Amino acid sequence: VQVEESGGGLVQAGGSLRLSCAASGSTFTLFAVGWYRQAPGNQRDLVARITSDGSTNYVDSVQGRFTISRDNAKNTVYLQMNNLTPEDTAVYYCSLDRLGVGVRLYYWGQGTQVTVSS
Repeated sequence: VQVEESGGGLVQAGGSLRLSCAASGSTFTLFAVGWYRQAPGNQRDLVARITSDGSTNYVDSVQGRFTISRDNAKNTVYLQMNNLTPEDTAVYYCSLDRLGVGVRLYYWGQGTQVTVSS
C-alpha cells in the first residue's frame, strides 16, 4: 500500500485548506484512515480518523473546524480544515490502518506541510 498526501500550503489565519490522502491498492475499503500532525519539537498526534464504515472522531482542538471524509471509489480521504489558526501549523501525515494477524498494520505517507500565518 502506498500513501500520498497533498494539499498543504501557506494560508492566513481564518483561512481554509483541504488535504487529500490517496492510496494505492484494491483493499482501501478495509482500512481506517487517520490524519496526524507533527509540529517542530512535538510528537506526532492524531487529529482525525475515519473508520472503514465511515465513523469519525476528532481531537478536541479541531472539533467543529475540521471534517474528515472518504471517497472509496477514488481511494482517497480528505481533511477539510476551516478557520485555521497558527497553532494548526505542522506537517500533516496520513496513515491507513487495519488489524492484521495479531497486530495493527499502519501505512504512512510522507507528509504535507501546513503553515498558518497570523
